[in-house]
Amino acid sequence: MTLRIQCFSGPRNVSTALMYSWAQRGDTTVADEPLYAQYLNRFDRGHPMTSEVVASQSTDIDEVIATEILGPVDTPVLFIKQMAHHLRGARTDFLAQTENVLLTRDPVDTLASLSVHLPDCTLDDTGLPEQVELLDTILEQGGTPLVVDARALLTDPAAVLSRLCAGLGLDFDPAMLEWPAGPKPYDGVWAPAWYAGVHKSTGFAPYQPTPRPIPDRLGPVLDQAVPLYARLREYSIA
Repeated sequence: MTLRIQCFSGPRNVSTALMYSWAQRGDTTVADEPLYAQYLNRFDRGHPMTSEVVASQSTDIDEVIATEILGPVDTPVLFIKQMAHHLRGARTDFLAQTENVLLTRDPVDTLASLSVHLPDCTLDDTGLPEQVELLDTILEQGGTPLVVDARALLTDPAAVLSRLCAGLGLDFDPAMLEWPAGPKPYDGVWAPAWYAGVHKSTGFAPYQPTPRPIPDRLGPVLDQAVPLYARLREYSIA
């Protein structure tokens, strides 16, 4: 039976690097944001390459769930990189059939980066509301949340990945710490707009505070985001 892992992140949270990390395992297939097109088809957020994204994937969530998330896989493990806000207004019953990891990041860092790509970003664009909803659902069902904080991951990737793998019933593979530079065959079609930095990487870069200030207009968004991030941090595995 395939272990299906959905990692629900917010944008600019080191999620692509984490996907590259899992792709280095010999037992794992990775998938890049299979719910992106159906999200953009329902919400026009002015994302880069929107038309290309919608053309590259099915916009029928039932089809995506059946073929991409719960469909046949040739490896023992399937790691699916997801954006939490892609669940907004969508069915979520399929989550009970997967292991669900939450990848979060200090909203100061997230908003400083996200505002470059999406100048009018709002709290909804961070995925934090959906992440907290997922956290509460896991707790209500008696589960143990697996919350990864991006700063901890960058500070000590081997330790955090070891804890994450253990929480999923897997052995840590040191191959997860390095990957080749450049685009990957499993990148989404949107990679040219979003992945320039991670394509230069060959591993997790050491954590550094963001050099970009948050635009003043995003002060209210930050005020809303901080308590949601704090709620998730309570359950960080780091």
